[in-house]
Amino acid sequence: MAGRQIMMEVGEKKNVGSSTKGEDGSDGVVVELMGVIETVGSYSGFRKTHRKECVNLVRRLKLLVPLLEEMKELDIVMIISTTKALNSLVNLKNGLSSAKKLLKNCSSGSKIYLTLESEAVMGRFHAVYDKLSQALDDMPYNELGISIEVREQVELMRMQLKRAKKRADTQDIELAMDMMVVFSKKKEGRNADSAILERLANKLELHSIADLEEETVAVRKLAKRRSARHNAESIQQITDLLGKFKEIAGIYEDFLLDGPVSTRSLRRCQSLMIPHEFLCPITLEIMTDPVIVASGQTYDRASIQKWLDSNHRTCPKTGQKLDHLSLAPNFALNNLIRQWCEKNNYELPKKDPCAGSDASSAEIIEEVSRLVQNLSSCQLDVLKDAIYKIRMLSKENPENRILIANGGGIPQLIKLLSYPDSKIQEHTVTALLNLSIDEANKRLIAREGSIPGIIEILQHGTDEARENSAAALFSLSMLDENKVLVGALNGIPPLVDLLQNGTVRGKKDAATALFNLSLNQANKSRAINAGLIPPLLHLLEDKNLGMTDEALSILLLLASHPEGRNEIGRLSFIETLVKIIKNGTPKNKECAASVLLVLGLNNSSFILAALQYGVYEHLVELAKSGTNRGQRKANSLLQHMSKCEHIP
Repeated sequence: MAGRQIMMEVGEKKNVGSSTKGEDGSDGVVVELMGVIETVGSYSGFRKTHRKECVNLVRRLKLLVPLLEEMKELDIVMIISTTKALNSLVNLKNGLSSAKKLLKNCSSGSKIYLTLESEAVMGRFHAVYDKLSQALDDMPYNELGISIEVREQVELMRMQLKRAKKRADTQDIELAMDMMVVFSKKKEGRNADSAILERLANKLELHSIADLEEETVAVRKLAKRRSARHNAESIQQITDLLGKFKEIAGIYEDFLLDGPVSTRSLRRCQSLMIPHEFLCPITLEIMTDPVIVASGQTYDRASIQKWLDSNHRTCPKTGQKLDHLSLAPNFALNNLIRQWCEKNNYELPKKDPCAGSDASSAEIIEEVSRLVQNLSSCQLDVLKDAIYKIRMLSKENPENRILIANGGGIPQLIKLLSYPDSKIQEHTVTALLNLSIDEANKRLIAREGSIPGIIEILQHGTDEARENSAAALFSLSMLDENKVLVGALNGIPPLVDLLQNGTVRGKKDAATALFNLSLNQANKSRAINAGLIPPLLHLLEDKNLGMTDEALSILLLLASHPEGRNEIGRLSFIETLVKIIKNGTPKNKECAASVLLVLGLNNSSFILAALQYGVYEHLVELAKSGTNRGQRKANSLLQHMSKCEHIP
């Protein structure tokens, strides 16, 4: 079809006149291809997860311009009379068309979707490389009379494309693990740590209001054209995560992909008629009580108060750190809004009765204060009631976490970690886990000396207490200084024990905590010395646990440490990796190949050991039929093996 289309375009040009050169000749095809390159060169704002790949592809496409300019001056009859040249032109057009679609998606598509589907997106990049390489490899440069200078530039592009296809994958393991943790906690009905969500939001560049508005539009477009590739579950995952990012930014709104429009959404539709300066930058709704913050920006009082109550100390619009948190009424703007409403017969939205009044806020503050006081009660029933209610209050509500901390609850809770009652210990460590979701509380909880008590419960508490102690250490260790503290206070050995002997949920909590702690170089050595590698090996062998990917993610971190590589080799771990590459799921095979590649690049003896276990034929098969990332890993391994001695 593409070849026929090109010939039809050429035929139309030939009828223009006797000349077949320049604008009377190949313009219909070549100018179109040059237009594609010009278009992709105008794309900007590529998503961070694939930005480097996009920029490199655009740069490589621009290397084609001299070739196309020279072809533009050729006799187009010469091109279409050569089947090889025509096929190359068809492949080139297909490749450029695919590149344009891919780069457009990476410029304006959903950042969350592109991250979740990172492997599939990389597969599309490699498909584009293949099409372009095929077109350039088959081009009959001599027959067409292409100059030496242009051929040298094309050869440079061909070499770059081949290197790109063989390049080792550099996927951010921390980003992938964070995604895994967030979605697994969602399935278990548990709250994801705010620090993980903030780290994800920063890495995906989804922290400003403008970024989130743009992502909302992209997700809605994705949902409208969803197909078998975009199933309902993945769309819901993306929507839920976007909602979490909005909460972090202090934006609280209904997010509807389809279905009936809510009253709140209707108000937003009406807001299109409202002067822009009357809309709150956070909610995009007309302001009923405009106030000025220290940066000079104006917001609706309710929305900016939510932002500040969530422990933010910056201006949402400018990102500027606020010198103070006072809110000054903007009387001038308030009068203008009310005059406009009266003139246009527009009724200001009434305050949400469910939002809570000053009286109800005062009641909550009073209740928290009473409960904190009761934490030091000598009456067991009063104490148990107080600690349980604080656990519940801190579970869902971000404002409550701040109130409990400001009310002096954290030091009182830490004292109770050593209370000689297993149920009180369980409620206490769980309450601290909930409170630690707030980043400011993370520092306070660690600074008040909680970590030894949490580690003690991790060692000797009930099953639920041990699980939540591991989760608490994971949450606290989101801060780098706390990673060091947990490691130095000997928190890693009991986590390794929980990973080996705990419940399924305990094993998962321990795995996420150990992964986070092992991001610190000193903790890698501590984890290896604590015997982490044998239970990880067991997780790989026990398929019923479904923790193969988590185990391999931790092993990938440990493999970067010399002690880790030695321990892995000593335990015949290579044989297990080979078995996974042979019999695992496509994702398992890909992860196992990733670990083997890191090991092999550091020590060729691991490659030789893998060859003895028969890995070569499995890698050949993986290179043919594995996932896109798995194929790249397998090809990199095969290439590395070809450089080693004693390899057939």
